[in-house]
Amino acid sequence: MKDLKPAILMLIIFTILCGGIYPAVVTGIAQAVFPKQAKGSPITDTQGREVGSALIGQPFSDPKYFWPRPSATAEFGYNPAGSGGSNAGPTNPAYLKTVEARVKALRDTGISGHIPADLVQASASGLDPHISPEAAKVQIPRVARVRGMSVESLTRLVAAHTQDRQFGFLGEPRVNVLALNLALDTLMP
Repeated sequence: MKDLKPAILMLIIFTILCGGIYPAVVTGIAQAVFPKQAKGSPITDTQGREVGSALIGQPFSDPKYFWPRPSATAEFGYNPAGSGGSNAGPTNPAYLKTVEARVKALRDTGISGHIPADLVQASASGLDPHISPEAAKVQIPRVARVRGMSVESLTRLVAAHTQDRQFGFLGEPRVNVLALNLALDTLMP
């Protein structure tokens, strides 16, 4: 019985420290030092409305927009509550049919030649907001044709929205699809 009192006291102390004080201090520091990131890295439109996050992809299927990486989240695409991949391996027949259908859909829009993998394969989280610069470039002719824009102006827009590797060596160059499509709407609604 004498061991029970200190154990309960330590439980209460550590619950207050680790469950209340520590998270409050870390949250306060994060909001003070990184306010945008602490709020989920929101992206705003020209009217200042939050339209999404720089961290979570959004579905775009209209031919006048650049299309994102496919999503394999549960219930519906880009569902942050159902984050996760399909768990289907590269030899799974259902997975191969899905990829084949995606390739066909891209070919039907006029894309010829090499199709980057990130346009037909979902990421592990199913929420990836970025595509490779190559995936954006193969879509330029379609977007230019539908919007009546020049390929050169869209090429410059994609280049302006291409982010380099983080710290110069981490990851790969990437393009945030939501930010690119918002800039596209600003250029030519």
